Amino acid sequence: MKPINADTRAAWTVADLNADTAWICELDDRARRDMLAAVRKARDPEKTLYDYRRGDFDLGSAWPVIERALNEIKTGTGFALLRGMPRADTTVEEFELLTWAIGLHTGVARPQGKATQYLSAVRDAGTTYRAAGGRGYSSSAELDFHTDGADVVLLTCYNVAKSGGQSMVTSSVTAHNVMVAEHPDLAELLHLPYHFSRQQEQAPDEGPFYPNPIYDFADGVLCSKWNRNRLQSAQKIEGVPPLDADRWRAVEELDQVLRRPSLMYSMSLRPGDMQILNNHTTLHSRTEFEDHDDPALKRTLFRLWLAPPDSPNLPESWKPAYRSVGAGTIRGGILGQAYDAVRHGYETRAAADLGMPAPDCAIQV
Repeated sequence: MKPINADTRAAWTVADLNADTAWICELDDRARRDMLAAVRKARDPEKTLYDYRRGDFDLGSAWPVIERALNEIKTGTGFALLRGMPRADTTVEEFELLTWAIGLHTGVARPQGKATQYLSAVRDAGTTYRAAGGRGYSSSAELDFHTDGADVVLLTCYNVAKSGGQSMVTSSVTAHNVMVAEHPDLAELLHLPYHFSRQQEQAPDEGPFYPNPIYDFADGVLCSKWNRNRLQSAQKIEGVPPLDADRWRAVEELDQVLRRPSLMYSMSLRPGDMQILNNHTTLHSRTEFEDHDDPALKRTLFRLWLAPPDSPNLPESWKPAYRSVGAGTIRGGILGQAYDAVRHGYETRAAADLGMPAPDCAIQV
């Protein structure tokens, strides 16, 4: 196995990001005014998020800046930071709707859990990360490096924690190159199937776990999918083959590589920031945090998982997790246990607005 071409900007190091900051996109005052005006004009207390359409929100001068950030995650580093979203004098409801509005212009939102929710508030709800049904976004724990279950993740920041909660991102392409160069035998093992738990959130037609290699290729392009917490949870599920010592050594080494200071970019998101990640070329993590006592000040972010209309083909081995691996299809997410006609209708309308094929869901609605 050979390293991936180091000339691709997706194979970055911390030094590369510091030298070329094209991945940081700044909104100006006019863009902020346009975004907030769009949300306040469209907002209707009688509507749910599923009722809104892409055409309801004219993002004006903000959209070219957002589009530049989206292009960066698709053809550049796979990682972008949008700075300066309207946050001052913005209610949490307005900020949430603004996040959804950007999503409507970007792709079809994907469900994120057992309740089949399409937008998640990232807050400490007291859940246990390492539990069989644990999720990191609703805890205050330090997280393992992982990918989320969709092509693209948008994370907008409304409030920050009292302390901690720092975000870390590493190029999975660079990490793969390091593994190939330093541990070629272990790198080969990362291309074999591993089993991951669905954390008790599986849809009616899904089992409690699924197989997926950590690295695989589609059309000659390297893709990654990794979640240590779900791997460890799966090892406790009946029917999952136990990992042998060599495969454990492979994932242990990968996790160490991901945290090397030269590869791991650390940042503190500020209120009004939006972090955008390509889940196929980056992995991310977060440090533990201590929150405020005042509920109005507690750490609050909003997360969207998206299937964009210009997504590439994915490896065939991704199908158990993504359901569809074809380019430009509605795929990924955690279908959960509440998929219904309302959600199906949202997906159908959102896909039509973006020129995408209608959703192909095996669940009866």
